[in-house]
Amino acid sequence: MTSSLTAVAPWLWVPVVLFAALAQTVRNTAQRSLTAELGTLPATLVRFLYGLPFAGVWLALLYAWPAQPPAVPHFSAAYLGWIALGAFFQIAGTAFLLLAMAERNFAVAVTLSKTEVLQVALFASVFLHELPTPLALLAMVVATLGVLLLSLPPRGQLLSPAAWLSRPALYGLACGASFAIASVGFRGGALALGAETPWLSGAWGVLIAQTLQTLGLGAWVALKTERGLAPLWPAWRMSLVAGSMGAAASLAWFTAYAMQTTGAVRTLGMVEVAFSYLVSRRLFSESFTRPEKIGMALMLVGLVLICSQIGLPP
Repeated sequence: MTSSLTAVAPWLWVPVVLFAALAQTVRNTAQRSLTAELGTLPATLVRFLYGLPFAGVWLALLYAWPAQPPAVPHFSAAYLGWIALGAFFQIAGTAFLLLAMAERNFAVAVTLSKTEVLQVALFASVFLHELPTPLALLAMVVATLGVLLLSLPPRGQLLSPAAWLSRPALYGLACGASFAIASVGFRGGALALGAETPWLSGAWGVLIAQTLQTLGLGAWVALKTERGLAPLWPAWRMSLVAGSMGAAASLAWFTAYAMQTTGAVRTLGMVEVAFSYLVSRRLFSESFTRPEKIGMALMLVGLVLICSQIGLPP
C-alpha cells in the first residue's frame, strides 16, 4: 500500500468499519420495506441509484473543503478493472442470495453464505498476496463459527446430508464467494489507485462502482421487469433513506479497504450481524436461545481478536 493511504492513525479503520456496519443495518431495514413494495431487483437498484448523488456530494466536498485541493488520482486500467470486478460480483452475490431464497430450503444456503470471511482470506491470499497472520486467521475462524451458530438452519435440514449438498447450498457458497471476490476487488482498486488519502480512495471507488451498478442493474430492471423503472419514483422518500444510508455504508467500507486488509475489514464487519440481531430481538422482545448466546459470544471474541491487530502493518 502506498504511504499516502497509511498516513492515518492505525486504529482509525475500526470506527470506520463500525460506522459502515451500523449504516448498512439501517439501509437493510429500509430496503426490506421497499422490497415488499417494489420487488427485489428494483429495491436493490434503489441502493445504487439513490445513493449516487450522496457519493458525488461527498467527493465534491473532499475537493472543495481543503485550502489546497488534492490532486485527481490516475485512473489506470488495473484500477478500473478491480472496481468493475468488485461491482459485478457484488451484484452477483445478491443474485445468488435471491436464487437461494426462491428455494424452499434456503436456510442452509444462508448459513453457507456466512462463510464469506473465510473465502475472503482465501481470495485475498491468491489475488492480493495478503496472507493473514495466525491471530487474524484465528479471529476469522472464531467469528465465522459464531455467525454460523446464529444462522443454523432448522434441525430437519441441519441433520440432512441432502440439504447440505442441494442446489440452494451451492447458491449459498456462490453467494459468499461472490461477496468475497467483490471485497477483494474493491481492496485491489484502493491499492491500485494510490489516492492521497483513504477518504478520496473510498469516494472515487464508490462513485465509479455505483455508476456501473446503476447502469447495469438499471438496464436489466428496465428491460426485464414488467413495470420497469416506473415504481422507483413514487417511493422516493424511503428510497432516499435506503440510498443515503447505502452510500454512507459503501463510502465507509471502501475507505476501510484503503486502510486495512480485506480479511480484517470483513471480519470486523461481522458486527453488522450483532446489530441486526439486537434490533430484531428488541423489536420482537424475544430472548436469545443458548446456541444464539454462544454464537454471539464467539463472534465478539473474534472481533476483539481482529481489533488486536491494530498497529500491525496491513
